[in-house]
Amino acid sequence: MTTITDNTIYSFEDLSPVKIPKSHLFGSCVHVGDYEKLNKIGQGTYGVVYKARNIKTNEILALKRIKIEKLKDGFPISSVREINILRTVRHPNIVEFKDVVVGKSLDNVFLVMEYCEQDLATLIDCKIHFTESQIKCLMQQLFCGLKYLHKNFIIHRDLKVSNLLLTDKGLLKIADFGLARNYGCPGDPMSPCVVTLWYRAPELLFHSNYHSTAIDMWAAGCIFGELLLQKPLLPGQSEIQQIDLIINLIGTPNDRIWPGFNDLPIAKSFTVKHQPFNNISHIFSCVSKAGIRLLNLLLMYDPCKRATADECLQSSYFRESPLPCDPSVMPSFPQKS
Repeated sequence: MTTITDNTIYSFEDLSPVKIPKSHLFGSCVHVGDYEKLNKIGQGTYGVVYKARNIKTNEILALKRIKIEKLKDGFPISSVREINILRTVRHPNIVEFKDVVVGKSLDNVFLVMEYCEQDLATLIDCKIHFTESQIKCLMQQLFCGLKYLHKNFIIHRDLKVSNLLLTDKGLLKIADFGLARNYGCPGDPMSPCVVTLWYRAPELLFHSNYHSTAIDMWAAGCIFGELLLQKPLLPGQSEIQQIDLIINLIGTPNDRIWPGFNDLPIAKSFTVKHQPFNNISHIFSCVSKAGIRLLNLLLMYDPCKRATADECLQSSYFRESPLPCDPSVMPSFPQKS
């Protein structure tokens, strides 16, 4: 293995330097100078995002600068994973990857992505009111994107409203794959320290060593609730408080409703409070029975019983009045400045 600094390659084995000509340093990569940065539009898990214009074609795109903490440590493995995943996925509800472009050194590397005018977090923060028909449209698109990812053995692992982009044509796009992973065999161990706290599934909070696509479905349930309430559903400030908020919402977990719960590391060391009630129907009193059923299937302790994206798409919630609106008639919102 090697790491690159300026025009020198250092071997990881003996740290011996090898100089290479600058003309060969980046091979055939496009230079970032072919793009004009217009303004900063956001910050993902592992990099800053800019709105930019391709100088040659005038196309408006997004440039995501890869965050490299220490150049001597080489290119971040998270970015390698993100590039590898984005190169293989093609779906209307997943942000489109275009290219990798470079500056004068390896701490100046950008992913070129399609540009989307808004993200759901900004719209919720601006108190934009979504109708139930529009919420159904957004959730249906989210489930379509997740169905595609999970069918292709990809877990996003950082779903939240700020990672859901919206185009001026009403298309929802899942973005920021900095924490995404391919998964193979069931029970493949992964780090529990993923997913922004407010959207983190119980199996992660209780430090299970194994998780699956079900963590994305829990996050989707939190997003669904946030769209309905127009505010975060479970805004905890610590893991302990997050567990407390979940218990307040759906009751106390136990081995009966979540087999194996008592063997989880946090369950052994932390006494959870007793709260026997599921309060989803109370909090979402204006939502139909089908909508409550869908929320309950997503916000379920046992990941093995949690609804899949395909099952969510079959929900009667999307077939009852009001029906999901077509993306093309979603309202247009001002672009992020």
